[in-house]
Amino acid sequence: MGRVDRSLIAGLPLFAGIAPEGLDRILAGARSTRYPKDSAIFEQEEEAHAFFLLLDGHIRVVRSTPEGQQVIVRYISAGEIFGIASALGRTTYPATAFAVVDCVALSWPTSMWSELSAQFPSFGANTYKTVGTRLQDTHTRVVEMATEQVEQRVAHALLRLLEQTGKKTDEGILIDFPISRQDIAEMTGTTLHTVSRLLSAWEDKGMIRSGRQKVTVVDPHKLMLVANGRSERS
Repeated sequence: MGRVDRSLIAGLPLFAGIAPEGLDRILAGARSTRYPKDSAIFEQEEEAHAFFLLLDGHIRVVRSTPEGQQVIVRYISAGEIFGIASALGRTTYPATAFAVVDCVALSWPTSMWSELSAQFPSFGANTYKTVGTRLQDTHTRVVEMATEQVEQRVAHALLRLLEQTGKKTDEGILIDFPISRQDIAEMTGTTLHTVSRLLSAWEDKGMIRSGRQKVTVVDPHKLMLVANGRSERS
């Protein structure tokens, strides 16, 4: 593998405060790999052999329940660390990571986790901050599942994806990766039929536009009102 240029990671929050020579030392142990669309980067309960930094593309993290149900835990965007089982005190991956599109990621052997965290305290601190943010997001979703109507949960899911990957277009704000109605159902603990009904109704009201694995939010304010359980009447 060719040497990875430090400019690919120098501006990322994960590596904030680390000098150029430190970035070079971090990258010396990294491997760059391409993952084709729909391929699995690692699988649930597989031994955690590495941790990863996504350079390009989007990752879908999916957890399977004992009953065989698929739950989309989150999406990972470029610049984010993932597969950090060691930071969770685990020796196996808690979920499966799929490439939503063709992806490029850096990986380090899990054995380097403690070494890098010790040598570069800001790297360890920033990683634990990421873990904390994701745990808080998981807590928020659990509360939503327990207390909110399904239309609120779907609206919240779309708004979170807009915040993470929204791209302004002539039509509105596009969720900038392929996402199906089944994906949205798996994110929100509901059925494909319910998601299809909701998205069709919102499209009729001019709130969104949807197509094959594509969702554009035309009126984020109205979607926010739905998420908050309020009437969308003006």
